[in-house]
Amino acid sequence: MIGSSLQDPFDPHSSLTHSACGAPGGAEAAFAPTSHEELMDRAVEGAVVRAVFGGNDLARRRFLQIVGAGAAAQIFRAVFPFDGAKALAQEKVKGIEKRDLSVAFIPITCATPIIMAEPMGFYAKHGLNVKVRRAAGWAMVRDWAINKEVDAAHMLSPMPLSITLGAGSQKVPYFMPAVENINGQAITLHKQHKGVKTAQDMKGFRFCVPFRYSMHNYLLRYFLAERGIHPDKDVQIRVVPPPEMVANLKAGNVDGYLAPDPFNQRAVYENAGFIYMLSKDIWPGHPCCAFAISQEFATTYPKTFLALFKSIVDATHFASKPENRKAIAKAIAPRNYLNQPVIVLEQVLTGRFADGLGNIKYVPDRIDFDPFPWHSMAVWILTQMKRWKHVDSDFDYKQVAEQVYLAAECDKLSKELGYAAHGQTYSSHTIMGKVFDPAAPEAYVNSFAIRNV
Repeated sequence: MIGSSLQDPFDPHSSLTHSACGAPGGAEAAFAPTSHEELMDRAVEGAVVRAVFGGNDLARRRFLQIVGAGAAAQIFRAVFPFDGAKALAQEKVKGIEKRDLSVAFIPITCATPIIMAEPMGFYAKHGLNVKVRRAAGWAMVRDWAINKEVDAAHMLSPMPLSITLGAGSQKVPYFMPAVENINGQAITLHKQHKGVKTAQDMKGFRFCVPFRYSMHNYLLRYFLAERGIHPDKDVQIRVVPPPEMVANLKAGNVDGYLAPDPFNQRAVYENAGFIYMLSKDIWPGHPCCAFAISQEFATTYPKTFLALFKSIVDATHFASKPENRKAIAKAIAPRNYLNQPVIVLEQVLTGRFADGLGNIKYVPDRIDFDPFPWHSMAVWILTQMKRWKHVDSDFDYKQVAEQVYLAAECDKLSKELGYAAHGQTYSSHTIMGKVFDPAAPEAYVNSFAIRNV
C-alpha cells in the first residue's frame, strides 16, 4: 500500500480488497476483486510491477505517487504482456486436485494467517477456494481433523505431535508444515490478585489452559516449576476453551490462565483481570499455533497441499509486517471470524496495549508471525510431554520431530516465494535462562527437579 489516499492497483492485499470483509468500503468496494480469476490477475500484475522495481517498495510507491495509480496501471499494461503472464499463472494452478476446501480454526489471534487468508485473498491467489470453519474448542478441531470433516486445521503446535503419537487421541500420522504465530500468549490473573508478585504467591491457584497438549499448558507448567511450584500438586490446572475463559475469570471460577489472545486483552477490556506476564518473557520467540494437515491428505492431493502450504506461508509473512497489522485486525474482527472489538485486536497485534494495572505498554513482538517449524522446537515439546507423563510410549525425539514438522520443506517453499531461508532446522533455545540442547533431550528431561515420574 502507498497511503490512504492512493492505493496500489497491483496489490491484491491493498485496502481495495478489504471492503468485502469488514473494512471501510464505499466507492472503493467497486474495485475489490470479486472472483478467484480477478484476484489472480491482480496478483500476477503485482508480481510483475515489483519485479520491475527490483523489490524496492519505496521506489515503486514514489513512482505511483508521481504518475498516479490509474496512469501507472495503463503504462505497465501497455508495455508488458500481462495476458500471457496470467495464462501461465492459471496454467500452474490447473493441476490442483481439490480447489474447494474447509479449514478449521479457533477464534484466537494465533490463527491470524489461516483466518485472514480467506478475506484478504491469499487462498484465492494460490488457486484455492477455502472456507474457514470456526470451532468451539481444541477437542472439536482434533475430532473434525481426524474424522475428515475438514481438510486441514489450525492446531496448537504440540497437537500434530500428540496425534501422530496417539497421545490422548486416535493415532493418525500428521504433518505440521508451518507455524502460524510465535509468542502471542500471556498469564492473566483475576483483578483481585493485583498484589501477586511471584509464582510462590500463586500456590493454591486454579488455572485454566486451552488444551492438555498446548504450549499454554507446557509454558505455564515450566514457569511454575522453575519457581518451585509443582503444577500437579500445588495448583490446579484444567482445560477451558479459549472463548469461555474470560467468563470463567469474571465468575471467579479460576484465578488466572495462560491463554492465547485476544482473551488476555479482552479480560483487561472487560475489567476482569490484568496481564501478569507475556509468554515471550518465558521463552522469547516460542511457537504457539500452527497449520496442520494429515499425511494422508498431503499425499493424496499433493498439488492441493502445496497450494495450501504456499497460501499459509505467504499470509504468515504478510502478517509479520507491523504496517499490515491494523488492516489485519479489521479483516479478522467480524462475527464469522474472531467476533471481537477491533480495538482489542489492534492492541494485541500492534503491541501497544493496556495491561490492566494502569499502564500502557509497547511491546512490538507481543505476537509475531514466522512460519518456520524448527525441529528443535518439536523436540522441546516432546521433552515436556515426557516430563509430565502426557505420553506413555517411548520414541525417538529426532525421528518424530522430523516426521511431523516440515522444516526443510517450509524453508524451500519460503525461498521459492521470495522470503529468507534458514539453512538449518535445529537450534538451541533459552527458556527462563536455561539453555535447551536438542541433541540431548533425555538428559534435559532428567535435569528437572520437578517432574512426574
